[in-house]
Amino acid sequence: QVQLVESGGGSVQAGGSLRLSCAMSGYTYAEYCLGWFRQVPGKEREGIAFIYRLGGRSLYADSVKGRFTVSQDETKRTLYLQMSTLKPEDTAMYYCAARRDICTYTPAPDHFWGQGTQVTVSS
Repeated sequence: QVQLVESGGGSVQAGGSLRLSCAMSGYTYAEYCLGWFRQVPGKEREGIAFIYRLGGRSLYADSVKGRFTVSQDETKRTLYLQMSTLKPEDTAMYYCAARRDICTYTPAPDHFWGQGTQVTVSS
């Protein structure tokens, strides 16, 4: 069973930076898509950044492209999301996700999820 545990959320002023971490365990397949989603109350969960565990190709939503960077450390089995130039509209609960399939920007039934970490950006 895949287990994901996020950390690193918090409050920051607009223009600031944060790095989220996701400790991963329980998966054995190389062909996983690892990534980050976010959700605000009343809205659907949206995918923002992904990386293929095999090969390292990354994908980004337009809303974060150029500001966020997703990376993985295989030795530590940790996924990261470096967020820079944060905006108030980045305020959301951020979820780490893993899927043994192609990356999708919408949640799928076979996604594994972390518990989420809150990011709040003030203006």
